[in-house]
Amino acid sequence: MKVSVIIPVYKVEAFIEKCAESLFSQTLDDVEFIFVDDASPDNSIGKLKKCTEKYPEKTIIILKHEQNQGLPAARNTGLAIAKGEYIFHCDSDDFVEPNMLETLYRTAKEEESDIVWCDWFLSFEQNERYMKQPAYATPMEALKAMLAGQMKYNVWNKLVRHRLYTDNGISFPEGYAMGEDMTMMLLFAVAKKVSYIPKAFYHYVKLNTDAYSRSFSSNHWEAIAYNIQRVEVFLHRKFGDTLNLEIACMKLEAKFSFLRNGEKQMYKLWEKSYPEANQYILQNHYVSKRRRWVQWCASKKIWWIVGLHSWLVNKLVYGCIYK
Repeated sequence: MKVSVIIPVYKVEAFIEKCAESLFSQTLDDVEFIFVDDASPDNSIGKLKKCTEKYPEKTIIILKHEQNQGLPAARNTGLAIAKGEYIFHCDSDDFVEPNMLETLYRTAKEEESDIVWCDWFLSFEQNERYMKQPAYATPMEALKAMLAGQMKYNVWNKLVRHRLYTDNGISFPEGYAMGEDMTMMLLFAVAKKVSYIPKAFYHYVKLNTDAYSRSFSSNHWEAIAYNIQRVEVFLHRKFGDTLNLEIACMKLEAKFSFLRNGEKQMYKLWEKSYPEANQYILQNHYVSKRRRWVQWCASKKIWWIVGLHSWLVNKLVYGCIYK
C-alpha cells in the first residue's frame, strides 16, 4: 500500500458520508482506508457501510472499539494494522479534495521526504477561509515554527512516512485527547527531510457541535498540559536546551486560547498557567505583533484591551465575515 488513511469515527452521522465519499474518490491507487468505530452511539457506522457498498474495489477496513476510548486511542488502533508506506489522518467530520493523496504522495516520493504538509480550508456553513501554511527547508525549521505558533501542528494536513512512527516508538497519547496533535512535533523531530505544497486540499469543518474541541473543561487543560510536557521531555532528550525559547513559546501559545472568549475565570487560568513563560512574550517573533501585544497586555493585567480584542475577533471576524 502506498498510503494508509486512518479515520476515527464518533458521533458524526451528519458528516461521515461526505467524508467517506471524498476519500473513496481519491485519484491515488493502492490506498487503504481504516475507519475506527470508537463505540459511536449514533448511526455513523450504518451510514458509512452504506457508502462503502458503492466502492467494492477499494480497500476499506472498519475496526470497532467495544467502549469509547477517545481520539488518540482510535488513531493508534488504526496505526497498529496500517500497511501503507505513508500515513494520513483524516477526521470523520471533514472532507478532502480528490487529488489530495496523489499530490502529497507524489511529492513525498519525488523529493524523498519523510513528511509533506499543505494548506487547508477552514470551512463554515456559508463560506470558507483559506489557511496558508509557511514553507520550511528543514524539519528543524518547521519544528521551531510549530512550537512557537507560526505553523499548525494539525495531524490532518500532513502525510508522514510510516516508519517514523514505528522506528521511533511514536504513538498518540491515549487518554489525553486535547492537544494530541502535538504528536506531529515528535515526528518532525525525527524526520530527515520535509516538503511543503502551497495548495489547500483539506476542508476542516467548523459545524460539528459534537466535536471534542468545541467545549472546554479542567480535564481538557490537564490533557493539554500533559501533551506539552510530553513534547518538552522528548525534545530535551533529543536536543538538550537548544529549543528552550521555542518550548516557552509553545506554552504561551497553548494558554493564548484563554484570552479569546472574554471570560474572567479564563483570564485567571491564563495567569496561573506557565507564568515562567511570560518573560518570552516579546521574543516570540514567529507570531504576529498583535498576538504578542495581547499577551503582553495580559501579563500587565490590562484586561479591558484583552477583552476588546476577543470581542472584535469573535463577533466581527467569525461572527460576520466567516460564518
